[in-house]
Amino acid sequence: MDLFTALMQRRSTPSRQLGAPGPDATQRRALFEAAMRVPDHGKLAPWRFLTIEGDARHRLGERLAARAKALDPNAPQAAIDKDRERFSFAPLIVAVIGTPVEGHKVPVVEQLLSGGAVCFALLQAAQGLGFGAQWLTGWAAYDREILDGLGLAPHEQLLGFIHIGTAQGEAPERLRPALDAKLTEWTP
Repeated sequence: MDLFTALMQRRSTPSRQLGAPGPDATQRRALFEAAMRVPDHGKLAPWRFLTIEGDARHRLGERLAARAKALDPNAPQAAIDKDRERFSFAPLIVAVIGTPVEGHKVPVVEQLLSGGAVCFALLQAAQGLGFGAQWLTGWAAYDREILDGLGLAPHEQLLGFIHIGTAQGEAPERLRPALDAKLTEWTP
């Protein structure tokens, strides 16, 4: 498949539809190598990867459930259970962490955009290797207690949880915006 066709066929596979097998060690290395080939003004590599797999996925789910209950003691049990199961489907979850270099001539926003490109490149690389993937955040990506538990430094940000596995069915297509509604030409 050529690159343009791959881009035109890109879609997210819902994390609940991702199962084993996940990428093996060689495939994972290839995923990360491909994901790092993104625009990176200043060559700062202002991002890093954290893998979550095996029992760690379920332990993170338990932490999310406990934190959600602490934040809202009246939360419905269904919401708590959803948080508990959030990381239990895909065999591999990659947390992409933004590690901006403060005070550098490259603005922090550009550094974070480079990390966003890493997230998208991981999706593309997973698809290229025949896996399904989904980029998710959710409240846990912004909760300092959860981030501390994952080992993020105070200046780091979680840019996305990339769920990767074998699609257990056809990934749904979604409605895309009409190009004409999104394209304008600047004229002085």
